[in-house]
Amino acid sequence: MTSDLTRRHFLGLGALQTAAALGLTRIALSATPASAASAVQAEPAATTFSPAIVIGSGYGGAVAALRLGQRGVTTTVLEMGRLWDTPAADGKIFCNTSSPDQRSMWFRNRTEAPLATFLWLDLVNKNITPYPGVLDRVHYGDMSVYVGRGVGGGSLVNGGMAVTPSRAYFEEVLPQVDSTAMYSTYFPRANSMLGVNTVDPAWFESTEWYQFARVSRDQAHSAGLNTTFVPNVYDFSYMKAEAAGTATKSALDQEVIYGNNHGKRSVDKTYLASAIGTGHVTIETLSRVRAVRRAADGTYVLTVDRIDLTGAVVETREVGCRYLFLAAGSLGSTEILVRARETGTLPRLNASVGTAWGGNGNIMLARANYLWNPTGAHQSTIPVMGIDDWSNASNPVFAEIAPLPIGFETWISLYLAITKNPERGTFSYDAATDSARLNWTLAQNQPSVKAAKTLFDRINRKQGTIYRYDLFGGNKAFADDFCYHPLGGLPLGRATDAYGRVSGYDHLYVTDSSLIPGSIGVNPFVTITALAERLMDSALAEISPSGV
Repeated sequence: MTSDLTRRHFLGLGALQTAAALGLTRIALSATPASAASAVQAEPAATTFSPAIVIGSGYGGAVAALRLGQRGVTTTVLEMGRLWDTPAADGKIFCNTSSPDQRSMWFRNRTEAPLATFLWLDLVNKNITPYPGVLDRVHYGDMSVYVGRGVGGGSLVNGGMAVTPSRAYFEEVLPQVDSTAMYSTYFPRANSMLGVNTVDPAWFESTEWYQFARVSRDQAHSAGLNTTFVPNVYDFSYMKAEAAGTATKSALDQEVIYGNNHGKRSVDKTYLASAIGTGHVTIETLSRVRAVRRAADGTYVLTVDRIDLTGAVVETREVGCRYLFLAAGSLGSTEILVRARETGTLPRLNASVGTAWGGNGNIMLARANYLWNPTGAHQSTIPVMGIDDWSNASNPVFAEIAPLPIGFETWISLYLAITKNPERGTFSYDAATDSARLNWTLAQNQPSVKAAKTLFDRINRKQGTIYRYDLFGGNKAFADDFCYHPLGGLPLGRATDAYGRVSGYDHLYVTDSSLIPGSIGVNPFVTITALAERLMDSALAEISPSGV
């Protein structure tokens, strides 16, 4: 069984690579492929009915696709973005942070990086040509949310920090979930499938690429704070080869938020490659689900727009399925169901749909170090350490020690703080734009700002340092108007049952970050993946291999 899964994984990975090279928008694997090149159908017919449909190909969608495929269920994955596996004219699939081009952002004229300025100068963002790029920043008034676009979703653009939350906090956030099963079965399964590994501590201590992290660690310790190494899905053996000059640089060449060309085990290379390798899963790219309704025979009917590389809708069609899995993320899955409830296509959806949203307490900030305490001109883009003060009952904070990889010395220590913010947002339907709007104010982020400031004031007092005010726009020390970790909207046990089945409807499931009510205390994708594994174990008990 293991050798067959490995064989199918590599066949699936080859199929994805071949599909990208051919520029296909529909990716499938033939039943008995002779080679990777022949594994992709030349142009599979557009699906009109599939026993199972998965909307989205990020962590939750990738888990659903693989487990359905292994069950033998013919499954179609509908992905809004493109397949990222085709080199551009520069020979690279993705661009880096210092030289962004059209590949960077989802249909923008200009990049929108987290750092708006440097020394108050507009040196960070660049003008680009609109294109279905890999990173999107979705704006909702006082809050904007970073999301990945493409086969692999957020796994393409995050820093890869694979953190399992504290069991006590997991139980507090999701009391209806059996934590024993999660920590004995599902978290280990997720970590194994994702390819989680940890940096070599000895190499970390000696390499120039993590001087920035050692500086922040030592300063945290001097203030009486604890730090911890954080696992990652980036292959650290590959990173060591990068540093030695024997492998093409990626993490050591300013690649991360617009994708990594090497080293990172994003889910297109793990779960999705294995899903394609089952021979039962097809991925249709550049396909946005606009509406969903229930037919008289109990099947679900989706209205799907297919776009081209300019963003123009080139086809609108209806696709039916018996089993529907929502995995479009906190924003996407929530919008689909809020729209369906408010327009009456799924009228039995309950009032909890569109509630319990939060940004995982995300706050970004930076400190200015003295000239005798440089952070290093060369910085890996992959974080490996965090300040862990989550056990502080009066001010729980977990802060990622983040890189600032711009190629020269800045004396800046950068952080992404995760705080315990009780505030929650809601989504409402805007008929004029046919979209869901997030109701969230800057005031709701003030508990997070206060928590981050309380922790980092301790370090500044000890070091005699100050915050940087030149990076986030508006002379702000704390970036409180964006987040990387959108959670909630379809809270588990409220909008769904305890296993992600949507209340009011059978054969309708949620497997993504929208299930987690606003906070999990650490980078969330391992939790999302493990929850999806648990939910799929339950869902598969209801689904026959034929999908009927």
